[in-house]
Parts: sequence; C-alpha cells; structure tokens
Amino acid sequence: MNRHPLVAKTAALGLFLFVILAAADLRPCTLAVCSGKATRDGRPLMWKNRDTSKVANKVLFFSGPKYKFLGLVDSDNVREDEVYGGLNETGFAIMNSQADDLATPKKAGDGNGALMKLALGECATVREFEALLAREKGKFDLAANFGVIDAAGGACFFETGSASFVKFDAADPRVAPFGYLVRTNFAFTSPDLLKGGGFIRFERISHIFERGRGENRLDVKFILREASRDLIHEKLVSNPWTKELPADPAAPLYINTNDTINRNSSVSALVFDGAPAPASAHLATMWVLLGQPVTAVALPLWAGAGEVPAALTGPKTAPLNDLSRAIVAYLYPDRRGRMPQYLNVNRLRTYGGEGVLTKIVHIEDDVLARTADQIVEWEKTRPARPDVAGFQEKLASWAYESLKTAFPFLD
Repeated sequence: MNRHPLVAKTAALGLFLFVILAAADLRPCTLAVCSGKATRDGRPLMWKNRDTSKVANKVLFFSGPKYKFLGLVDSDNVREDEVYGGLNETGFAIMNSQADDLATPKKAGDGNGALMKLALGECATVREFEALLAREKGKFDLAANFGVIDAAGGACFFETGSASFVKFDAADPRVAPFGYLVRTNFAFTSPDLLKGGGFIRFERISHIFERGRGENRLDVKFILREASRDLIHEKLVSNPWTKELPADPAAPLYINTNDTINRNSSVSALVFDGAPAPASAHLATMWVLLGQPVTAVALPLWAGAGEVPAALTGPKTAPLNDLSRAIVAYLYPDRRGRMPQYLNVNRLRTYGGEGVLTKIVHIEDDVLARTADQIVEWEKTRPARPDVAGFQEKLASWAYESLKTAFPFLD
C-alpha cells in the first residue's frame, strides 16, 4: 500500500508540513487485542502504544457512576474529562486509536477520550460497552478503534464513528483466526482506507504478533520487549540493534523513528493483563509505561488499590514521566531542530557501557519478577485494599529511585 504523499515531497516542504503538524494534536497509536486462545496463560491481553503531541501523561484514580477505575490522562487536562486508556474494578479495560478514515469534516474524533471515561465508570463487560455505544450513538464526536477486554474473557475491537460501529471479536475465527487482532490508525470498515494512516506500522506489528503467536509467547513481557519498544522499520528492514556502530562517537548512527512502533511521538504505553474470571477481577493488571517505551520502566497498577503511586501521578506532571522526558532529550539531541524524529542509536546501545534500554530492562526485570511473586499470593487470598496500594507504591518508588541511580544526568 502506498504511503502518504508527504514522503515524495521536497525537504523544504516536508519541514514546513512538520511544523504545521507538530502544532496539532497528533494521535496515531498502535494496538492489539488478544483473546485467551492466543495468550500463554489463557487470559485476555490488550496493548496500546500512545502517540500524541501531548508529551506529559500521568495516571489518575476516578470514582465513576458505578465503578472505580484507573485512567491514563494528559497532564494538562485540568478538567479530567478524558481518559486515553484505563481499567476498572470489575476487570473491564478500554483503550483506543484514532481512525481518521471514520471521521467527517464536522466529527474529528474529539470525543473519544470522553466516551472511554464514561465506559470505565459504567461498564463491566464487553457486552455492556456495546450497549453503551448503541445507547450513546450520535451523542459523541467519535472516530476510533476501541479495544476492550473483560474478566469473563471478552476481547474485542469496535471500529466506531459518531453514528455507527462494527464489532470485531478476537475469539471469532472468522475475523481473528489466530485469536488476536491488531490496529493502527485506519478502520477496515471505512469507505476510504487511504484517509487513515499507520499502514507501515500495521504491517510491522502484524508480523511481530504472527511470530509471537506462532511461538506461543504472547504475554506481557513479549509485548513490552518485542512489540512496544520495536525500532525496526518494516520497509527498510534496518535493525538498529545489529547494525555496526560508527567507531567515531562524533559521527553516531541515527535512525528515523517516524514509522517504527516505538516512535519519537510515543508518549506512553499500556498493557492490560486480564483477569482469569469475574470472581478474580482483582487480578486484572494495568501495566503503565509513562514515556516513550525505550525510555520508561513498565509498572503494574490495580484498580482495587484505590489510588495511584506518587511516581505515576501528581498535581501537574508525574515524576516518572519527567524522568522519561529527560532520557528522550538525551536520545533525540535535535528534537527541537530539523531532525526531531532521529534517535541516536549509539547512546541507546552504549550509555554507561551497556546502553540506555539495557539499564531500563534490568530494573523492569525486577519489577516483573516481584509482581509475578505477588500475584501468586493474591491468587490464593484476595488482598485488602491497603496491601495492594502499599505494594504498588513501594514498587513504583523503588523503580523511580533506581532510574535516577542508573541515569545520574537526570538529577
């Protein structure tokens, strides 16, 4: 499929258009929804890399009309009226990507976040979300691929415009023969797919999930390590992890991250590890990376905690997001100049003798191991709210301090 005509424009025109686009609220994202028949543990799994011009993200805890929930928000959204992915106490989770080919001149998708906040406060199941879409049809400005999972094993996408929607069930072999679905920024039900975007990313993530499913490795760790942080351009087939680095550090290797899964515009990521059953909804976990995935540590949150760790939230920005932005500045030295999309691979691979991402992964490995041990205990006995809150607070605080130690320039 041909790319957007910007690719063929002159450098001067390209720079002009970049300045115009940078001023807009760019919302391309990469998503996947997996039914239990595709995942290693038989539970539904869902993932979103969020791409937007709103670089400051944090997590808030909300009390909805029926359910309490966690929500990823823009830090400057003082009204707290939009959520861009979240998990509620019933094990219901939701996320989205912008689908511009479902938009109209008067309906651009500006209500996507408001609808997701409403859904988290009211819905416990995929079926209830579908009923909500039918009930609210025409009331919200929508243009989105909404991904949802629930504690009963539901895992679906809803390609949604303001006046209609179409459901895609990841457990339906007619639309998802391997038990999972991926999306970027177009809808298969659109009358004109070329009005959408993210075609190169769609092809890349399709290949990543095809491999993961074939090897029975679809789980949280696979998504974090091999999907969310992927830096390989599907068409150029250039692997920054294996390419030889220049001997002269003054002439580093750069890669353009405009069309990779981990993009220069990626500001956060969410991985939802579904509950095994409605009676065990407290085990549903929302993994959060506050920042571009290659610059952030994934941390687990639970709606049953009733609060968000201090490092992931705040009256203005979240401390962990601030650290990530500092690392982004280090990896993208010309982010405010003519090369904002170019990542310095030398720094990514060699900082401190082992590389930026290697240091982050060391911290994240401990987080994953501690969380796995804790989940085993919570499977035996349902924990009290203060115990859940205390565990996630302690873990987030430890990760924050570990990052500051690993990257002294952050102070």
